[in-house]
Amino acid sequence: MDAVAVLIVEDDLVDRMACRRRLGAHPGARYALLEADDGAGGLALARARRPDCILLDYRLPDMTGLEFLARLAAEPDETVRAIPVLMLTGADSAAVATEALRAGARDYLVKDADGRYLDYVAAAIERLLREQRLLRDKRQAEAKFQTLIEQIQAISYIVAPDRLERLRYISPQIRVLGYTPAEWLADPGLHAGCMLPEDRDAALAAIARSRVQGAPLRIEYRLRSRAGEVLWFRDQADVVRDEDGRPQFMQGTLIDITANKVAEQNLAQSREALRALAAYQERIKENERGRIAREIHDELGGLLTGIKAYISVVAERCRQAGQVPDPLLGDAAALAQDAMDTVRRVIADLRPSVLDQLGIWAALDWCVSQGARRSSLAYTCDTDPEATRLELDAERSIMVFRIVQEAMTNVQRHAAASSVRLQVRHADGGILLTLEDDGRGIPADAQQSGTSWGILGMQERSRSLGGELTLAPRPGGGTVLRLLVPMEACHVP
Repeated sequence: MDAVAVLIVEDDLVDRMACRRRLGAHPGARYALLEADDGAGGLALARARRPDCILLDYRLPDMTGLEFLARLAAEPDETVRAIPVLMLTGADSAAVATEALRAGARDYLVKDADGRYLDYVAAAIERLLREQRLLRDKRQAEAKFQTLIEQIQAISYIVAPDRLERLRYISPQIRVLGYTPAEWLADPGLHAGCMLPEDRDAALAAIARSRVQGAPLRIEYRLRSRAGEVLWFRDQADVVRDEDGRPQFMQGTLIDITANKVAEQNLAQSREALRALAAYQERIKENERGRIAREIHDELGGLLTGIKAYISVVAERCRQAGQVPDPLLGDAAALAQDAMDTVRRVIADLRPSVLDQLGIWAALDWCVSQGARRSSLAYTCDTDPEATRLELDAERSIMVFRIVQEAMTNVQRHAAASSVRLQVRHADGGILLTLEDDGRGIPADAQQSGTSWGILGMQERSRSLGGELTLAPRPGGGTVLRLLVPMEACHVP
């Protein structure tokens, strides 16, 4: 085991000899003693030999023990400044001992006339060395931690539990905002001053609440750098506690998420552009449907009407001539009527005339009733009179109509239902449409899979309205579709 170098700074030769003898006689003695009879000599030996500890008498020929401590603390070499000092004071010098501890001494012993204090010197030295090792280990751990912290791409900070309004440490990465750690620590208001006004109140309230309550902090806000650049940061912090659960400090990081925010904004803009494009294409599609419906009505409908009329004329002429009309004429007339009915149904699907003639609420009633009749479903349509006083413009009307039409198609094809019900109610936020059936219900993953194009189409149409569409299981079996059309999309005629 290495010897412990002990520097004795004592002007009394007898006291030095007594101390040397007592330490040498200590069981397992491992002390290498250095001696100085004045303060200047002691400081010179401390610089040259860097002992493990110093036994310092308060009364020296050239200076007091307090002056020695002050000069030791002013040494440029940190290893010299860090040497632990055990002060030896007189029996009536309690105040001196207190001042010595304030000046940097680690411990003290009171010198008595009988020399009994020498019995405690070895134990005091061992205590000093143990504390020194703990302090050195702590500093090494802090240095490693600081080195690690300063290598990550984030601003790290520490808040002391006794001064929640100030930071105890800020990492050099704070230079990303154009400030040095010293500047940031010296001005507690600099953090709030760099926040954008629209973010400041909420961010400061969350930070204060976290520090006072010792709760985890997870917020995002913007900071303006010294050069004027606006950066997004995620501020997250947690309380570090000791083994007994007592809070030691709050440790946090400021992570620059500007790139992520820019990407999010670009993605949101792309989504909005795609939705605008989809809405534009939907308008083009509806316009094209209307044009095709008109052409079918005017051209094909007119031709079928003419064919049926000619067949009727031929049959009537046969009867007037006393002849029995060929049965094929009756079959042809029936086929012409079927074709006309089909044309009317196609036209109604392309652009229902009831939507233009009677308005959206009557058109929804008609849509549900037609779909229910085709599938032999019982149906009810319940429209609140207060809601019917609100109107939608032509574009929003067709969007709502297509949503209900698609929902009815899903009920007919997939629900295996026996009844369907449409409700239209006036809600605080606008108009609430509810379509529910008593069928087998929607699969749990249908909305999340991204492959149910009918559902996606309804949701995109609802977004073009500024509305909200939800699908949920119906108590007792079936599905409930809810569409909230915001008030700003409606107007009172």
